[in-house]
Amino acid sequence: MTDNKTAKLNVNGKDLELGVMSPTLGPDVVDISKLYAQADVFTFDPGFTSTASCESAITFIDGDKGELLHRGYPIDQLAAKSHYLEVCYLLLYGELPTAQQLEDFTNRVTNHTMLHEQMTHFFRGFRRDAHPMAIVCGVVGAMSAFYHDSTDVNDPWQREVASIRMIAKLPTITAWAYKYSVGQPFVYPDNTLDYASNFLRMCFAVPAEEYVVDPILARAMDRIFTLHADHEQNASTSTVRLAGSSGANPFACIAAGVACLWGPAHGGANEAALNMLREVGSVDRIPEFIARAKDKDDPFRLMGFGHRVYKNFDPRAKVMKESADEVLALLGVENNPTLQVAKELEKIALEDPYFVDRKLYPNVDFYSGIILDAMGFPTSMFTPIFALSRTVGWISQWKEMIADEKQKIGRPRQLYTGATHRDYINVENR
Repeated sequence: MTDNKTAKLNVNGKDLELGVMSPTLGPDVVDISKLYAQADVFTFDPGFTSTASCESAITFIDGDKGELLHRGYPIDQLAAKSHYLEVCYLLLYGELPTAQQLEDFTNRVTNHTMLHEQMTHFFRGFRRDAHPMAIVCGVVGAMSAFYHDSTDVNDPWQREVASIRMIAKLPTITAWAYKYSVGQPFVYPDNTLDYASNFLRMCFAVPAEEYVVDPILARAMDRIFTLHADHEQNASTSTVRLAGSSGANPFACIAAGVACLWGPAHGGANEAALNMLREVGSVDRIPEFIARAKDKDDPFRLMGFGHRVYKNFDPRAKVMKESADEVLALLGVENNPTLQVAKELEKIALEDPYFVDRKLYPNVDFYSGIILDAMGFPTSMFTPIFALSRTVGWISQWKEMIADEKQKIGRPRQLYTGATHRDYINVENR
């Protein structure tokens, strides 16, 4: 990154010279950190969509090119050739691991999959019909009450232990939230299984029957984890960083990220896509809904098509489509009208000029919703699985923020539009 460029700005007749920072990838960034001190003005940027809140070396997105890089590695290569725990290592430590490093990291994660036994009582404190996301949010936050030895953010070793614990325990927390919501007994982790297989077993096994994880489903689950591992400075990641900037313990910061992800505008996209498919209902009704989607006066929108960030294509969608095809071939779609609708809509979106011209391609949320539904997950579990996947990204961003000497406590400014100064009037005179 170079700082030898400048931008000139005139504010109320005063000429200012602002530094311009050049990243390794992406557009230049005007440094306005001293703007208030120099000119007594703020900038106005709702949603911070034109503001870089931090320096980061973890993830890069180019929406116009359809590019997503983790530490420089394209997401499609990682999803096709790597696996989730290797990507976790890459995000956390900056480089792909050697065989020995990967084995050591995998063992460390695997050996922390158990939850403190008293946490089973915490789960049972929720109503029996509690949403799994509410349980995940509460239990992650409560981890700070059970693991006191890894809450000091100023201790690098405690930060490391907390990181491993959350990556290891989120599958157990998420699976148990599901089990609790359906009234089934908790299934403890099996450390002989890989990360994705262990999660599927904890979700779908019951004590009365033997459960063997299908490798196709485990691979699809692993890809879902991988493709959602990190996505730069999105709302939930920014929430984690903002919470962390105050010095809050790591479990509280990640719980804040879970809470933000729960919002339907952020983490609920795959659930919205599946609900839309169910609204369509059957293949013979697709023309009706296609016509509605093309009618600008109709509020109906096809969910799971196009993307706010990726303007041409979602680089994650191609790999997710392959997994969707494998899962549907394994489980079949003949007797599932929702999946029949999905396959037909996908075909239309890839061929119809209306969709092609507007770049309304099936995105990662469209395919992940199909896969999770075919596996047997209810829509209420879609966002908790997203949270489980994104945990490593949140942790990586949090650790990077803690180590950044330039980082300050978050304190956005505002454009105040309220009342000006006025004096208090006693109640009897109002």
